[in-house]
Amino acid sequence: MSVEALVRELCAELDEGGLHGSFLVRDLDTGEELGIEPDLEFPLASLIKVPLAAATLDRIARGELDGAKRLEVEPGRVTTPGPTGITRFRHPAAIAVDDLLYLSMAISDGAATDALFGLTPPAEVARWLRSAGVHGITVRHLMSDLLETPAERLDPDDLHLAYALAIEARTAGRGHRLPQLDVSRANSGSARAMVDLLEALWRPTAVAGKVAARVRELMGANVLRHRLAPDFASDAARWSSKTGTLLNLRHEAGVVEHADGRTFAVAALTASRVAAMVQPGAEALMGRVARALRDRLREL
Repeated sequence: MSVEALVRELCAELDEGGLHGSFLVRDLDTGEELGIEPDLEFPLASLIKVPLAAATLDRIARGELDGAKRLEVEPGRVTTPGPTGITRFRHPAAIAVDDLLYLSMAISDGAATDALFGLTPPAEVARWLRSAGVHGITVRHLMSDLLETPAERLDPDDLHLAYALAIEARTAGRGHRLPQLDVSRANSGSARAMVDLLEALWRPTAVAGKVAARVRELMGANVLRHRLAPDFASDAARWSSKTGTLLNLRHEAGVVEHADGRTFAVAALTASRVAAMVQPGAEALMGRVARALRDRLREL
């Protein structure tokens, strides 16, 4: 099967499964890549935590911040499904900056992330991305903004209405009535931009070596492994990644390092047309499509 035929087949599978997405797989040693609409922008949700972590670690490396310094973090007291860590705490907690980085990256803790944004605000993260030579990722807002959607205002029995609004309220120009889903107002980027960021961290030139190494370590500690990990992690392959989820958006970006030395960066950004929170079929489909692209690229 030709590459073109494979891409058409995978696009048909995504459509049948109710998904639309931006996918890209890149061989980090040869630069060869294969994707599906890799330049299509999506709101990034928690994927924005990767450049935030890198920018914060860069400031620690330059002596601007102390990783051991404790911050008083207010509890999120969120009870709706999804958020983790301090976001669900009921009481304040004193946590070191280094540990906030772990909570933000490994368990995708939004409150920990916003504490880090308090030290390294969106504009500073954007500057770090430019200094690293990464373009196409826009940083605009905090994670707390993602907790102000209809999903947080509706009763659990009516949660499907928030997902229906997320699906139906978009505009032809990829705008949206919900600012968190509008690429012109949300933290946004494409699969290509995320892969560029991963390459900057796994093959660092403009990024300090110890900064890149710590981000790789944090991504390797990610405990959310239900999406792409089943298709990429094995005894002979290490999978390091970050997920992002918001209403009907399901993303993951990571790197698979094979025992034979081959290394591939993978980004999958998707939106579902199914008005449901729990969609294991969509998670499996994302992994299957990304794996098929990686397998073909590995053959080439």
